Amino acid sequence: MSLFRTIQWTALISLLAMSLSASADAAEENKQKGLAFLAENAKKEGVKTTASGLQYLVLKEGTGRTPAAQDSVTVNYRGTLISGKEFDSSEGITFPLNRVIPGWTEGLQLMKEGAEHRLFVPSELAYGERGAGGAIGPNETLIFDVELLEVK
Repeated sequence: MSLFRTIQWTALISLLAMSLSASADAAEENKQKGLAFLAENAKKEGVKTTASGLQYLVLKEGTGRTPAAQDSVTVNYRGTLISGKEFDSSEGITFPLNRVIPGWTEGLQLMKEGAEHRLFVPSELAYGERGAGGAIGPNETLIFDVELLEVK
């Protein structure tokens, strides 16, 4: 192997190591920010915390059916980071409840059709260390405003 090739590989390995280190630092920082946010949020009036750590706030009670994990649901929702930055939203979307992040599966089973809840999803019930694309970093705590329209 030529000296030039050796230098190229060394530089590439060094860049990769720096990238992995920065990613690990971001993951730890996001985790700590999320834990602090959830600790403060738990003190707010009306916020309930489940055994798994999911937090939710009932914005509007529903009167219809409650979904089970194997049901499909139709919802309107808006997802944000704890910074307030919106990363996703949709109206009238239908999906199987057991094919989404665990925080959604659990949170929607606490709702009845017509209900509106705000879900505060710890990273381990969301996308964890892997994050999701560029919009959701590693270990991000997520907030979802969800309206349950229909259980199928």
